[in-house]
Amino acid sequence: MSTTPAPAIAIDDPGVSAPASRRQGDDAAQTSAALDVSVLVPVLDEEETVEELSRQVAEVLDGMGLSFELIFVDDGSRDATPQRVKAAREKDPRVKLVWLRRNFGKAAALSAGFDFCKGRVVITMDGDLQDDPKEIPRFLEALEEGDLDLVSGWKRRRQDPISKTWPSKLFNRVTRLLAQVDLHDFNCGFKAYRREVLEQIDIYGELHRYIPVLASRRGFRVGEIQVEHHPRRHGISKYGWDRFYKGLLDLITVLFITKYTRRPLHLFGAIGLLFLGSGLGINSYLAIRWIGGASLSNRPLLLAGVLLMLMGIQVLTTGLLGEMITFKNFRSSDSYSIKESSE
Repeated sequence: MSTTPAPAIAIDDPGVSAPASRRQGDDAAQTSAALDVSVLVPVLDEEETVEELSRQVAEVLDGMGLSFELIFVDDGSRDATPQRVKAAREKDPRVKLVWLRRNFGKAAALSAGFDFCKGRVVITMDGDLQDDPKEIPRFLEALEEGDLDLVSGWKRRRQDPISKTWPSKLFNRVTRLLAQVDLHDFNCGFKAYRREVLEQIDIYGELHRYIPVLASRRGFRVGEIQVEHHPRRHGISKYGWDRFYKGLLDLITVLFITKYTRRPLHLFGAIGLLFLGSGLGINSYLAIRWIGGASLSNRPLLLAGVLLMLMGIQVLTTGLLGEMITFKNFRSSDSYSIKESSE
């Protein structure tokens, strides 16, 4: 799966250097044994909330007796968010900052954070205090008791204006129907992952909301719990209406890369054969009429038949080129995901 170049970052964690990529999987797995949970929070202009969120997360996980780290990934904030995170770190060294040099988008922020997480379980949540850290124990319980690899939150009673809730419901319904993954809230950033999920999935563009779909297609077990959602107390939402049409385009991307990346001719071939067959049928009909003495000089249908045949040949050729590229770049490890093995 292709990825975009890694964003430039600065790290406020002494002794930790930026990883070149997730190729350090084995080393990361060994390091992760030291921590139970990593809480990852992408933030953008959330100076009023990060210190309070740090306190709440520490209170919950300390109460559970778990070792943890809290990583804030600052996605190019223009306010004092990075300084507030550093202030929280002075009070609690388990708080860490990954500071991107500019705004790269939420997917890039999450990807950067995933590269630095060391916990066996990774919790992602928003930094605006609308997600409640008190829900974290329920996520961990669902992972263990449900034998799940990924647990997604469902903001069933979402505390947002109707201009956001109704389009979101429509978006989630369409996504659930097309992706065939039984979740109610793909947009919810409150999720829990086992580390092996993140080691096998790369995200880019704005595919972060479709991580459950990507994980499900790799064979991971995906579940959902209802979570409490609080009204926004500080700042403004960073998302506009453009997220919905972009989300639809991203869904098409996800469906393509999960179903047809290894067999592109199955998609392009079906479309090409449809065009080619339609054009051939039209031209066969016109040929019979021509043999019967009909004139074709003023028949737009003839042009349509020729164009359909040409389009069919072009689409089929595209599929064959895709198959050639797939064959040359094929890696068997991309075709499966092993849950457990014995020697």
